[in-house]
Amino acid sequence: MDSPHGAAVTAEDFGLKGPRGWAFRGVRLDAPPGALIAIEGPSGSGRTCLLLALTGRMRASEGRAEVGGLRLPRQMAAVRRISALGPVPGVSELDPAFTVAEHLRERALLQRRYDGSLRALLRPRTERTAAARNRIDAALDAAGLDPADLPKAERTSVRDLERLEALRLSVALALIGRPRVLAVDDTDLKLSDAERAEAWELLRSVADSGTTVLAVCSQAPVGAITVRTATTATSATSGTADITEEDAADVSEPAEAPEATTEKTTDETTDEGTADAFAETGRA
Repeated sequence: MDSPHGAAVTAEDFGLKGPRGWAFRGVRLDAPPGALIAIEGPSGSGRTCLLLALTGRMRASEGRAEVGGLRLPRQMAAVRRISALGPVPGVSELDPAFTVAEHLRERALLQRRYDGSLRALLRPRTERTAAARNRIDAALDAAGLDPADLPKAERTSVRDLERLEALRLSVALALIGRPRVLAVDDTDLKLSDAERAEAWELLRSVADSGTTVLAVCSQAPVGAITVRTATTATSATSGTADITEEDAADVSEPAEAPEATTEKTTDETTDEGTADAFAETGRA
């Protein structure tokens, strides 16, 4: 597989709002191509919305961002073409009834159908099959997944995979399309400390190969460029994220209820804001 080149990701005062509050707000980010970017925060803090907004799947409400020189939200469709989703609950999930082989074959067919050139489509069937197999093998190798090690090899059902094996399969499926940006949600969910270290080693190796990686997590690894979504004002530059006192003051200002307490505002800017953002913007 040809080594893809990653996309630089930048954002300034980037935010997404639903009718009852902000899913995220004030995001600042400056990451070079091939960076490992960790979107850190507790569940319900707008992490997934930020991941989807930066990959062109949700429309931001304010601020600006660029991915590979493509401006968001103006060029969302173009950003979607250069980015790929790994596991994102409710958006891109593995089918538990499918086998590993069926998932790989389906993704290769979709890739050839929608992204293949006319010249490639006109090649003899044997050449197309061999090319698809080579692309699958290269993606599996990059994801560190050897089907021969699974209980039933490629005939293993997704429901029988361990959490880390499923993550590797999702990453492999995404890499079949040779994206410039790979997005992964809930990276460290339900993983032991050892498995979490393996997951970050996997994503770091993908980034080292040239593909920019965006990963949602509860705790960012050392060395990653980190965006924190614990409040609605976040920033990340060269591996750090700082929240100023002015930013914290902004969080305590309720979006639509002046008499609300700070605790209520926190709820509005996380769980409800995220839910509303999904409903309001949809997933492109």
